[in-house]
Amino acid sequence: MSSENSTSAADARAVGHGHDSAQKHDEHGERNAHGHGHGHGHGHGHEHGQGFLAKLKNVVVPHSHDANEAIQSAEETSGQGIRAAWIGLAGMMATAILQMAIVAISGSIALLADTVHNLGHAVTTIPLVIAFRLGRRAATNRYSYGFRRAEDLAGVLIALVIAASVVLIIWESIDALINPRPLTNLWWVFAAGLVGAAGNEIVAVYRIRTGRKIGSAALIAEGQHARADGLTSVAVVVGVVAVWLGFERADAIIGLIIALVILGILISTMRTVFRRLMDGVEPGVIDKMARTTAAVDGVVAVDRLRARWNGHRMEADADVAVPGDLSVLEGHRIADRVEHELLHATPHLESVLVHLHPIVDGKRPADLHELAGHHASAEARAAYRAKLATRQ
Repeated sequence: MSSENSTSAADARAVGHGHDSAQKHDEHGERNAHGHGHGHGHGHGHEHGQGFLAKLKNVVVPHSHDANEAIQSAEETSGQGIRAAWIGLAGMMATAILQMAIVAISGSIALLADTVHNLGHAVTTIPLVIAFRLGRRAATNRYSYGFRRAEDLAGVLIALVIAASVVLIIWESIDALINPRPLTNLWWVFAAGLVGAAGNEIVAVYRIRTGRKIGSAALIAEGQHARADGLTSVAVVVGVVAVWLGFERADAIIGLIIALVILGILISTMRTVFRRLMDGVEPGVIDKMARTTAAVDGVVAVDRLRARWNGHRMEADADVAVPGDLSVLEGHRIADRVEHELLHATPHLESVLVHLHPIVDGKRPADLHELAGHHASAEARAAYRAKLATRQ
């Protein structure tokens, strides 16, 4: 409802109010209607583990931050994602080309498997870039919420490639256990393993940091995949050392251990991606948004609050109880304050829909949703009424 319409109906009583910042709140782009931007930072809201095991876990399976960085425009964050993808591709291709040259002079099957794995990872950059470019396209009548979910689909593809990598490593390791192969030019293989490990870790850190900064699960998944590639290169190095020490099958055993570590990364990646596909957010995000909404002047209660990811941006809607004797204009101003506070308090949030419920004589009218309510299922109506009853 626009402010102009609200002004002309100032004497009307507010029984409901929609206030959607995806109107783009054209005033709310990089700067909102109140004259200041949303570009400030936000804390994590929780503590990281401080022990050695906790730190090791954060290296192998990066800690998730669905809400931890400053809000940026969708255009800017998509551009950062595309840039991170291309830079990562360049780094991986340079590493793979060097490794291929050494495979040719050493005959190392382990290094060959690592090289093929790196090349396969480089290929997954293509759907990621396509997803980011699709996400920048304007919404259409068919895809009225836009194309940002393509990022999550790219994340699924990346997870599948990681799974294939695990299968490949296990296969090669078992084959090496059964049929050990002599290695030549071990110093070159050793150097190639070190270069591969270092190159992939640099790509991993860059992509994971950028992914967390812009809220992209797909880019984080790509970073985790690069870290998995680095672990396979470490396995090559350890295998060379083991051969020098006379343990020909040690590298294959280490390869199996690395495969289990990568499997842990795969599980973490799949959990993150499918949580996004199922519109999941961290419970702490909803709790914080509810507290922020309840603290707004004029809000009596928060009846319902939901949020979901759309690509690397978040959308939310809130049902808020307010005094029933407010004018439409007064109700609109409360909704605007709710939206404004949520946009400031919630990283990556760009769209808020606020619906007002009137409180009359200390309770909600029995016919609050008399007309539209019958369209919902009986179970949904009963659950919603029960939830409202607890707030009377």
